[in-house]
Amino acid sequence: MVRYVLKRLLLLIPVLLGVIFIIFTIMALTPGDPARIILGESAPQEAVDQLNHELGNDRPFLTRFADYLYKAIFELDFGTSYRTGKPVFKDVIVRVPTSIKIAFNGIFAATLIGIPLGVISAVKQYSAIDNSSRVTAMLLAAIPPFWLGMMLIFIFALKLGWFPSSGIQSWKNYILPMITLGLPYAGSQLRMTRSTMLETIRQEYIRTAKAKGVPQNIVIIKHALKNALLPIITTTATSFGGLLGGAVITETVFSMPGLGTLIVQGIRQKDTPIVLASTVFLAALFSLIMLAVDLLYAFIDPRIKAKYSR
Repeated sequence: MVRYVLKRLLLLIPVLLGVIFIIFTIMALTPGDPARIILGESAPQEAVDQLNHELGNDRPFLTRFADYLYKAIFELDFGTSYRTGKPVFKDVIVRVPTSIKIAFNGIFAATLIGIPLGVISAVKQYSAIDNSSRVTAMLLAAIPPFWLGMMLIFIFALKLGWFPSSGIQSWKNYILPMITLGLPYAGSQLRMTRSTMLETIRQEYIRTAKAKGVPQNIVIIKHALKNALLPIITTTATSFGGLLGGAVITETVFSMPGLGTLIVQGIRQKDTPIVLASTVFLAALFSLIMLAVDLLYAFIDPRIKAKYSR
């Protein structure tokens, strides 16, 4: 198991290197001059050229990339923000908890809605509850998070005044973003849970348990749901990356100071160090969560643990 964890951690290196190269290339090809953006359109060209020289933007692409890579790996220096002139590491670290909280809140809301409805829908297959659940799942999955966020702000923040429309001052600030991220994913969670539960319920050991007179609730919860958890966990974990991406939009809609708003600001101002550092942190976070999920598999299923131990 230890060997497997070390192997996965080593695999993080090429993944992060690839992310850095892709984002670095995209930012280099993006139209716009960082120095011009910083100084303004009225700034003389001499001042713009001087600032670009100070920022190192007049050097060849590969030279800039190699320099950034060396400092990031050996000095843990992810650069200085073009906009603030401060190290980007501190700006990113401060915003990471907000993005994680938003993404996990979205998963929590989706799981709280999707899994129970999926289980009920499978147990009551072809009933009115099942049909309505499937229709609900399709509707939820089709809702664009951006539109949903705007509607929630309009109804619950501006009209009713129940929740704030921006900021992170209290727990109420996280309710609308949680719904915005969680509801669309809840539809996918519902469909996955229903499909997995139906497949599990048809297994021979479930029919044997029923034949022995085991109560329905115990059969469903202790036997069927437990064995259906692995694919459900897989879907939840892989969707975390999507939820982190959705947090970029959600943070922008609700004006929350997370990595999403930082990336958007960095792209608008062509602040390459900000965009690079934020994206690398997101990629590393997603990879570590996937590793944690794999280890959770081993805890749930002894067969997987035996495979990892080889």
